[in-house]
Amino acid sequence: MEKQYDVIVLGTGSAGSIAAKKCKAAGWTVAIIDDRPFGGTCSQRGCDPKKVLVSAGELIDWNERMDGLGIDGEPTINWSDLMALKRTFTASIPDDTEEKYKELGIDSFHGRAYFESEKDIRVGENRLTGKHILIATGARPMEMGMEGEAYLATSDEFMELEELPKRIVFVGGGFISFEFAHLAARAGAEVHILHRSKNPLKQFDQDLVKFLLKRSEEIGIQVHLDVDVKSIQKNGETFTVTGEKNSVEQQWKTDYVVHGAGRAPSLDINLEAGNVERDKKGVSVNEYMQSISNPHVYAAGDVASTKGPPLTPVASAESYVVAQNLIHGNTQKIDHPVVPSVVFTVPKLASVGMSEQEAKESGLDIEVKFEEVTDWFTYRHTNEAYAAYKVIIDKKNNLIIGAHFLSGEADELVNNFAIAIRFKLPISELKQMNFAYPTVASDMAYMI
Repeated sequence: MEKQYDVIVLGTGSAGSIAAKKCKAAGWTVAIIDDRPFGGTCSQRGCDPKKVLVSAGELIDWNERMDGLGIDGEPTINWSDLMALKRTFTASIPDDTEEKYKELGIDSFHGRAYFESEKDIRVGENRLTGKHILIATGARPMEMGMEGEAYLATSDEFMELEELPKRIVFVGGGFISFEFAHLAARAGAEVHILHRSKNPLKQFDQDLVKFLLKRSEEIGIQVHLDVDVKSIQKNGETFTVTGEKNSVEQQWKTDYVVHGAGRAPSLDINLEAGNVERDKKGVSVNEYMQSISNPHVYAAGDVASTKGPPLTPVASAESYVVAQNLIHGNTQKIDHPVVPSVVFTVPKLASVGMSEQEAKESGLDIEVKFEEVTDWFTYRHTNEAYAAYKVIIDKKNNLIIGAHFLSGEADELVNNFAIAIRFKLPISELKQMNFAYPTVASDMAYMI
């Protein structure tokens, strides 16, 4: 089949669906394509189902912390029941998403999309021509170039495990490895994380990461730093992971090996035929999210080479900007304000704004407030083993420019600080705010 559209959208996640719906609402003809179940990564294979699983680890941790302090008994994670719960959130998404597109009058296509020219997309037996094309194909596990790489399970596959393996090795020390390691260890697995440098979770404050590493080790996670993984071999139903540390070979026997070394833009779509330039971060775009080499093409989300981090709120914001520029011409420039980021370990690790190093290099007159606060009421009443914060202040302008947290409350606390940074709320005014007490927000005044 050959058909023409005002816009063809590649990808059904946040980066693609928002623009598709807005263009359709503006009266455009719209086609949307995905080679995976419709609905995108976050809702099916990422943020949402991950948090369902991680919540079980939080409950286990809470009970263990309070054992003998008013709570008795030892709860355990029933893996199959937990997976069944997760599927209640994800199972209906593909059909519901496609049905919504149908109701809106958006044509849906399943399969891998490829450029055939600057305006033509091939998907299966269909050749589609678009006045505009939006690339929103998301990210995939990055290629590592090691022997036996094919044996690495993805995070998607981990979240579909019917049974939890007894031994798991995570290759790489990023979000995926630490979040799933904290869950797996609390569910009874023997867990190892192999990271090639001395600094795992390098996007986060390393003073707080050190506390997280201590807690990780306390719950049985074995974190091996400065390990360069060389190969993975399969021996029957088990695997042997071989790595080097200080030129000395080491091996780990395991039942499962998970890719946790980061993700890369998913751009195996024949960009050359579409005259679409890219760099390491993704499609090269201008300030309007438009390809610098093919004006018919826009990109959003994890595949766009921008200053925005690869997070769902950023993908959504970029998709909205693309929609505005498609419908009204290039009138809206992309703005990437501070976006908080959270590692959903137990405890959680969160960050927003400048790091301490960035602040020191900025030339600003800064003050760094760093404190371990397990003795504060917020954390003491639930017997948290690790809780700490680091807040970075621009002294001259009386503003918060960076905030970093480790605790069970870190995810909500970082949002409050994100508002303060985003809207440049003076510290003097923040101190006058009366928050509900006792809550984690009521601690803000003491941190600034």
